[in-house]
Amino acid sequence: MGRSVNKVTLIGTLGRDPEVRFMPNGNAVANLSLATDESYNDKQSGQKVEQTEWHRITVYGKLAEIVQQYLKKGSKAYFEGKLRTREWEKDGIKRYTTEIIANDMLMLDSRGDNMGGGMAGGMGAPAGGFQSASQMMNQSATPMGGMTAAPQQQPQGGYQQQAPQQPTAPAAQPMNPAGGYQQPAQQPGMAPQQAAPQQRPAQAPQQPAQQGGYQQAPQQQAPQAAPQPSNSFDDFDDDIPF
Repeated sequence: MGRSVNKVTLIGTLGRDPEVRFMPNGNAVANLSLATDESYNDKQSGQKVEQTEWHRITVYGKLAEIVQQYLKKGSKAYFEGKLRTREWEKDGIKRYTTEIIANDMLMLDSRGDNMGGGMAGGMGAPAGGFQSASQMMNQSATPMGGMTAAPQQQPQGGYQQQAPQQPTAPAAQPMNPAGGYQQPAQQPGMAPQQAAPQQRPAQAPQQPAQQGGYQQAPQQQAPQAAPQPSNSFDDFDDDIPF
């Protein structure tokens, strides 16, 4: 006998809320009734005929608790599992039923919109519920690496380096009326390396400063002293009569 496959895949709508019970060992068991629809055209009447098939689905363990929390009547979902037939006796009569033991489930409509939900895997499914498709798309849009780099802040007291600029002709230095030249102002954000020289007290009006430095004020000559009267009487004539 060759290899056999027992696998069922269903997409349908729940006909009622899940029925959940707990076994003596504490494991949850959920029973669901899932409806699948198909349509065909009647050859005799030519009309479209809708046909609905009902499926009994049983879910165990943690997945059953998730089904109880997130699925309800009218929810559309995807189930994957296998067929199993069981029998029991009631009123002396043996009864048989075939059900689907689901081990995977996918919500096809989330709580709040019509987009698909996340997937819960079998017995090892997490108890945190499902993840909506919008959240999954947002996560896929996030760049790999975890987080974006925060903008760098400019250090205090410094300046941000800029791209090199074309050299320009130096601006003419303003003329200092004191006969010197004025030291160019420091750029903002940089501490001055040495104190600017103090200006000398203003002198008398001078000639404009020439290039390359400052012109020293010409020294003024001291005024010549007026001739003092001679105290000698040798110049008087001795023959002046009295």
